[in-house]
Amino acid sequence: MTLLPSSGGQSGKTSACSVVISIVTAQLPGAGVLREKTHDPLQAGHICTAMTSVFSRDTQLKAMEMTINNAEKYMGQFCSLLAAYTRKTAKLRDKADMLARQLHDFACTEDPELSICLKNLSEDLAMVQDYRQAEVERLDTHVVTPLKAYGDIVKTKRADLKKFSADRSRELKELHRLEKIRLKNPADRQSISQAEVNVQKASSNANRSTRQMEDTIIDFQKQKLEDVKRIFTDFIMVEMLFHSKALEVYTHTFNNMETMDIHKDLELFRNRIQVTGSLIETTTSTADMAHYPSPPASTLRLPQYSSPPTSTLRLSQYPSPPATIPRMNFEQPKQSLRRALRRQREMEEDEEEDEEEDEKEEQYDSEEDLEGPRTLRQSYAAQYVRSHIQK
Repeated sequence: MTLLPSSGGQSGKTSACSVVISIVTAQLPGAGVLREKTHDPLQAGHICTAMTSVFSRDTQLKAMEMTINNAEKYMGQFCSLLAAYTRKTAKLRDKADMLARQLHDFACTEDPELSICLKNLSEDLAMVQDYRQAEVERLDTHVVTPLKAYGDIVKTKRADLKKFSADRSRELKELHRLEKIRLKNPADRQSISQAEVNVQKASSNANRSTRQMEDTIIDFQKQKLEDVKRIFTDFIMVEMLFHSKALEVYTHTFNNMETMDIHKDLELFRNRIQVTGSLIETTTSTADMAHYPSPPASTLRLPQYSSPPTSTLRLSQYPSPPATIPRMNFEQPKQSLRRALRRQREMEEDEEEDEEEDEKEEQYDSEEDLEGPRTLRQSYAAQYVRSHIQK
């Protein structure tokens, strides 16, 4: 580097470097001696360039450290929270599966209307949990896994930053060494020249490391922006897919539950209760009849017959039959009880046949007139399976 004292621009550069040297060297040991000894414009230019690069690299280092620290902090928090979110969703899926099983078991104990609606609800609820399982898998693949990868990415960038910081520290160390030599032996030009060469090497290494680190941090920031955009876009898409499918299934299930006729189940229940009550009354009345006491033998008076005359005995070839004594029929209460029970069974069978005929007629009418109500009596899952089988 050659300095021409007669050049106005070069003299301006030298004066600017002198200002920088006066500012920077104030923080170094022996700053007053350095200001007194540094009169060579060439040396002033080298020191100016080195000190300016030190200041700029210090600012760069702080910005890079802040970028990496923020990425490590917030990406780690996002990863932890979304992983917990995924685990909670999986637990909710398990609880809903248990609820679906309990609904199906309960439906098997109820009357037809409630039984059909609850079975459809359990099937649709189980289908929603299949969609929730897909949601869990997609969250783990498209959201949690990319966030986990940032642990290794941040470690790599921090290692690059550490190398850059080492080059910067080496440059600053060579500058301090040069200044110490100038302060101790200002006349030893050989040592000073060797120290200046070391400063230049350290500065060139620091400059190369700075350019590499700038490219690395810019690429890291670009990758971070793209990843954050893609990760949370995928998160929203996964949630939208699940909730749209769940809304479709639950809408059908809601309409299915609205078609439940509770009066039919209530009427069946009332008939069962009332039939049982009438049967108890009949059984009680017949039992009371069976407990009536039989009349004593002393109260039965035999009719008195006078002996027929002798002429009658001679004329009749066969004697007249003796008069019969009336007896109580003790088998009559049991027979009446059997007849009452038989009538009761016949009535129940007739009612069941009538109900089956009514249900068949209603189903036939609904199939002919209205297609909508017929489909609502099936679960969304059953219709979905049927449509895919037909395809």
